[in-house]
Amino acid sequence: QLQLVESGGGLVQPGGSLRLSCSASGRTFSLNSMGWFRRAPGKEREFVAFIDWSGTNTLYADSVKGRFTISRDNARSTVYLQMSSLKPEDTAVYYCNAGVRSYDYSAGDYWGQGTQVTVSS
Repeated sequence: QLQLVESGGGLVQPGGSLRLSCSASGRTFSLNSMGWFRRAPGKEREFVAFIDWSGTNTLYADSVKGRFTISRDNARSTVYLQMSSLKPEDTAVYYCNAGVRSYDYSAGDYWGQGTQVTVSS
């Protein structure tokens, strides 16, 4: 079992930056690939970023490539999403997920509660 808690969301102006954190409780965090998804108002949930268990391999949605960076600290059982050059279309609730599959970007079984990111002037 894993419990995931996101933090770091908020209101930011276009072009600004935010760093999201996802803290995990449970002994298997370091064994799991991790990822971030988001759901914008009126849209389906979409994949944002993936990181493997070691932190060596990362993958990104085309819409955030070059602007977002996923990382993890297994000693702290935490995964991060550094978001830069934010756009209004990045406005969404961002969810942390454990067990993301790299071959099809499908989500694993464990979700956080989500954190709201709003990009607006």
